[in-house]
Amino acid sequence: MTLRVPLSVSPGPASRHSFGPQAARDPALEVLLTDGLGGFALSSLAGVPTRCYSGLVVSQWPPVQRFTHLAAPLEELEVAGEQAALHALEIAPGVFEGCGLELLSGATLHSLLPQREQFWRGVRVQRRQVMPRESGALMFLYDVAARDSVTLTLGGFFTDRDMHTVHRQAPNLMFQASGKRVTVQGERETVVCLHLPEAEQGDPNKPTVSPLTPAPFVQRLYYRLDEARGEPSTEYARGCALWRVTFPPGGGRVALSVQGVTPQTPPVPDPWEALAAEMSRRDDLIERAWRATGVTDGVVATLALAADAYLVKRAQPDGTSVIAGYPWFSDWGRDTMIALTGLTLLTGRAEAAQGILRTYLHSVRRGLIPNHFHDDGGGAGYNTVDGALWLAVALERYVRRAGDATFARECLPALRELLGWHIEGTDHGIRVDAQDGLLRAGEGQVQLTWMDAKIHDWVVTPRHGKPVEIQALWLAALEAEKRLSEGVGEVPLFAEEYARAWQGFHALWPQSTLEPTELEQPAPHSQHAVLADGLGPGGQPDLSVRPNAVIALGLGVAPATDAQVDAVLAQAEAQLLTPLGLHTLSPLDSRYLGNYGGPQLIRDAAYHQGTVWPWPLGAYVELLLSRGEVRRARAALSGLLGHLWEAGLGHVSEVFSGNALHPGGCPFQAWSVAEVLRAHVLVSLAEKDQAQKG
Repeated sequence: MTLRVPLSVSPGPASRHSFGPQAARDPALEVLLTDGLGGFALSSLAGVPTRCYSGLVVSQWPPVQRFTHLAAPLEELEVAGEQAALHALEIAPGVFEGCGLELLSGATLHSLLPQREQFWRGVRVQRRQVMPRESGALMFLYDVAARDSVTLTLGGFFTDRDMHTVHRQAPNLMFQASGKRVTVQGERETVVCLHLPEAEQGDPNKPTVSPLTPAPFVQRLYYRLDEARGEPSTEYARGCALWRVTFPPGGGRVALSVQGVTPQTPPVPDPWEALAAEMSRRDDLIERAWRATGVTDGVVATLALAADAYLVKRAQPDGTSVIAGYPWFSDWGRDTMIALTGLTLLTGRAEAAQGILRTYLHSVRRGLIPNHFHDDGGGAGYNTVDGALWLAVALERYVRRAGDATFARECLPALRELLGWHIEGTDHGIRVDAQDGLLRAGEGQVQLTWMDAKIHDWVVTPRHGKPVEIQALWLAALEAEKRLSEGVGEVPLFAEEYARAWQGFHALWPQSTLEPTELEQPAPHSQHAVLADGLGPGGQPDLSVRPNAVIALGLGVAPATDAQVDAVLAQAEAQLLTPLGLHTLSPLDSRYLGNYGGPQLIRDAAYHQGTVWPWPLGAYVELLLSRGEVRRARAALSGLLGHLWEAGLGHVSEVFSGNALHPGGCPFQAWSVAEVLRAHVLVSLAEKDQAQKG
């Protein structure tokens, strides 16, 4: 007898991250797998479900209408008559069913694919996971190394529900077993299969499989991360053991696949072939990003892999889209357009960029793109003033980088019509002010900018009037039309509107009546903004210190002197900059709220009133680099690069609490990943340029 050594798939370069036993047990460390259709698999690194979104979630109408089929696999190891559950389920705060955490010897991410290793009574069990593309399936691949014969019992804890809800009582599920295939029937259908490697099918020493008569039982689950958010945190699932797999001395391999049945369900592939294909695909993603950016380091590799998770197919309108964040967001227009550069252009995925732009151009209504597509697949909301403007910016960036004049010519009529709606007037009071050329927006209880928190009828940060970043985006959109037109030999149509808006922007500088040489900028610690956050409906400047001035100037189109840019940067550094992003409101402001956590009311009230967001750091870094501040730019990024391994592994969180800087919101956020990648690439190229110049 020879002791079996677990097989592994060779990971690509710079794509491996390991965790010791203690770190691997941390429930705050989460792993995300996706299938490109909006479906995903989520759990803690150790495999413990910690949210109602944990387990296997499958989209019935990509990328929305998502339902949870499985909370976790059931895994029990029997050695010499003793049994130990390899899974771990929290059933009450700090109380676990199963020995999965105690038996952990470590975990490793291979190109962000998780591998968990456990050791008990001299037996080593290695488990890897993969979601084959567009499959709606999650696969668990087990590699067992043992000196003597051992038995592994496999099954699952099943839910069958909308992903946003929990079962207050165990669901009614029917189990129909047929050899190595079991169908779990509820309101939806789940198919569970057991797999042995083809090479071992005829081997007399192969594992033997004993199907079990399904005997489902009620299993209580406690979701600690939902409890922390003030959400329902207790659920009842149906557990069921389905097979006993007995391994000969030395061990062997077996795999479990769980698939949510949809109208387009494809056949389940061979698990080991699926893992090898996915590893190869991920290696290719890294190489493409390295070629696209010219930055060949582990950060680009990691963030290119992370970026892939957000790119999804959309059924209606047919095309490509971007999930704003996992686990609870669908595809949002503003987030998509801000993230497009980092998720696609810097990862060498121009075809995805074009597909995304087509999807949203086909969805334009009265000059606006969807703020978000509804989760139920029944339409979209259009309450956004900046989404369409960010689309213009993203379109011009794509055409410039891809050199795609054909696409530019195709899109120009739609872009011009979009801009025309803004000039003549569209929904929600969005219309150019004929007097100063600036873009007005906002009416009633509608939130239109990225600071969009709303609690019942209370819009927390309404920002009606002329927000500063909207004016810069209006200039950028008009500039995009000019560049695209000239690039295909056509005459730009909005030169007068651009000139008027450019002149009108000066009103946002509170001391705009002074000559540049006479400017006396506020001190960095002043509670009055250097550049106004906007002009109210009556024209009064809002001097709140927020990151929107940085976002506006980061676009590179707004009128500003070097002294004004330096003053905005100094104020942002003194009042807004943290190790993990920018405060949404200065802590010196009496309205500042430093706690983001607990029930939704508390979270939403603080969402844009001091909570830290990573994505605006991209504009801050770009602005620093425009002033030659390369070292400051690198320093500003250092905390977020470390954060890649602190919450959503390999990704960047949506927000952080203003005071304690605890991760909050979605642990996997598209524009956070995209803008950190963009900022890192910009800084790396600037560092390389500095080094070459000596």
